[in-house]
Amino acid sequence: MRSGLTCVLAVPATLLFLASAQAAEDTAAGGVDVVALATELERLKQRLAELEPLRDQVARLERELEAAQVRQEELALRTMEEPRELAQTHTEPLSESVVEDESIDDSIALGGALRFNFYWNDFDETVESKRGASGLDLFRLNADGQIDQILLSAEYRFYPFMDVLHHGWIGYEFDNESVLEVGVTQVPFGLLPYASHNFWFGTPYYLGLADDYDLGGKWTYPSGPWELQAAFFKNAEYESPTNLDRYSYDVVAVGDSQNEETNQFNLRGSYTFGAGTACNHEAGLSGQYGHLYNFDTGRTGDTWAAAAHLDSRCGRWNVQLEAARYSYAPENPPGVPDDQIRLGGFGTSYDVAADGTALVANLAYNFPVKNEFIDLVTCYNDFSIVLKDEAGSDDSLLNTTGCLVGFGPVYVYLDLIQAENMVFFGDGSLAGDGEEGWFRRFNINIGYYW
Repeated sequence: MRSGLTCVLAVPATLLFLASAQAAEDTAAGGVDVVALATELERLKQRLAELEPLRDQVARLERELEAAQVRQEELALRTMEEPRELAQTHTEPLSESVVEDESIDDSIALGGALRFNFYWNDFDETVESKRGASGLDLFRLNADGQIDQILLSAEYRFYPFMDVLHHGWIGYEFDNESVLEVGVTQVPFGLLPYASHNFWFGTPYYLGLADDYDLGGKWTYPSGPWELQAAFFKNAEYESPTNLDRYSYDVVAVGDSQNEETNQFNLRGSYTFGAGTACNHEAGLSGQYGHLYNFDTGRTGDTWAAAAHLDSRCGRWNVQLEAARYSYAPENPPGVPDDQIRLGGFGTSYDVAADGTALVANLAYNFPVKNEFIDLVTCYNDFSIVLKDEAGSDDSLLNTTGCLVGFGPVYVYLDLIQAENMVFFGDGSLAGDGEEGWFRRFNINIGYYW
C-alpha cells in the first residue's frame, strides 16, 4: 500500500521536474512561455495537495489492519484456550483446549483431543528419584453445533483413572440472540470462561468457584456491551453426592461431612468498555445462593458467594482481576465442625475453610509470531490466594509462570507452578494450616486437538 502511494506521488513530482527542465531550455532558447509554465506549476501543486490526504488515509488503514490482526489472533487464542485440568492426587493433573472439526452435517461438528503429561516436583520422593514422571492425560470426544435454532454441546472425557461427562446441554437461540441452555452447563460466576491462563488453574477452581458445571438451566442475554446471565441448578452434575469421579469440584458426602449442594441460583452481569475494539475491558459482578442438605440431620443449611471481576484485553495484553467472597453454612450433627466443608472431584476429596476470600491477579501477553512452524506463543503469570476467616489459619497461595505454544493442531503448556499451603502440593490445606514453605512443580502438557 505504501509503495503504491509512493508511485502516485512520484508522478507529479517527476512532471514538476520535467516542467522545470523545459523552462530552463526555453530560457536558454530565448522563448519563454511564462504564463503556460505558471499554469502548469499551479496545476501540479493542486494535484499534490489532492494526493496529500491519501497519506493520512494509508496510515489510518495500516493502523486498522494491525489492530484487526491482533484481534484475530486474540480470538483464535480465546477459542482454543480451554485450559488444563487438575490433579486427583498430589502428582496427577489434567488439562483442556478446544478445536472443532469434521462435520456430521452442515451444523454439527465432532472434535476431540489426546493429551500427555510430563512433570517434575520437589515434594514427591518417587518423582524426584526418577527425575520426573509422565503419563496419559486424557482422551476426549466432543460434539457442538446448531440445527435451526436448536443448539447442542457435549463433551465426554476418558482419564486413566476415571471417565466423566465434562458437560452436556441442549439449548435454544431466540431471535434477540439470547440463549437458553438446559443440562450440565457452566455456572455463570466470576471471570469467564476461565479465571486463569495456565494448565493448573487457580485457587477459585479448587473452591468450586471457577469452571464449575452443574445440572440445571441457564439464560444468557447479550445487549450491545451488556451481558446478563441468570441460572438455576438443581444439583451438581451428578445426582449422587458420594461420586468423586467428576470434573468440577463440588460439595460431596464423604466421611463425617454428609452434605450435598442443591437448589442454587446464579446471577451475573457484565459491561464491556470499548467493545469491538482492540482495547476492551469487561467489568462484572456475580452472585450465587444455594442450599446444603445434610443427610445425617435431615436439615438444610445454605451457601453463598459473590465476586467482582475485570477482564482487560488491550492489544496483545490480557489482565484478569477478581475478588470473590464465599461462605458455607452446613447443618452438621454435633461433633462435626461447621468451619469446614468437604469438596470432591477427580476421584478424591479434601476440606475447605467454610468462610473466606479468594483473590486473583493474572497477566498474559500474546507474542506476534512469524514462523512456519509455530503459530501461537502466549506467556503468562497467574497468581491467586485464599484468605481464610478462621483465626490462626494460614493462607493458601498459588502462582504459575509459563507459556502456551501452538503448532497447528498441537498445543503445549510449559508451566512452573509454585504453591504454599495448597492442596495437592505436599501436605497443603485449603481448610486451615498445612505444611509450611513453597513447593514447586514443573509441568509440560502436550495435546493434539481435532
